[in-house]
Amino acid sequence: MSETTENKEQLEEVNEQANEAETNGTETNEQVELSVEEQLNVKITELEAKLQEEESRYLRLRADFDNIRRRTQLDREAAEKYRAQKLLTELLPVIDNLDRALQVEVNSDDAVSLYKGIEMVYKTLIEATKQEGLELIPAEGEVFDPNIHQAVMQEADSEKETGIVLRELQKGYKLKDRVLRPSMVSVNE
Repeated sequence: MSETTENKEQLEEVNEQANEAETNGTETNEQVELSVEEQLNVKITELEAKLQEEESRYLRLRADFDNIRRRTQLDREAAEKYRAQKLLTELLPVIDNLDRALQVEVNSDDAVSLYKGIEMVYKTLIEATKQEGLELIPAEGEVFDPNIHQAVMQEADSEKETGIVLRELQKGYKLKDRVLRPSMVSVNE
């Protein structure tokens, strides 16, 4: 029996060692699995951060693109709205000269015919410029506005309030809402 007991004890000892080895191996495998799992989690976290960064970059680029498109559209609309500005600015001296010609008194029949011809040309030119959006800036009797009037002199008129335009020395014009040339005026002190 002693031999059997001894064999049993040896067998139990071997089983215990095998169990311990198996437990140690499982722990080692778990540690290896945890480190692989941790590595994968770190990789996932890195990829998620990179994805968020790329999404943010994409959204910024999209916003920039939308801003550029909107700015281009506004520029295009402004160019269309004020397309005649250069031409109308160059025509202002012509309008002034025709206006001065119409202020001359005529006595002879030939001069009256010439006057009527100039008047027709003037009216046609004014009508064409109005169709493009040219407007005369009101001045005489208006309150002085430095945005649309240019004061070149001051006069004293006790019958009118201060800051009122007394005389218009040169007509001013604007194209839609943009001043092409301010009115040159004399303002009451």
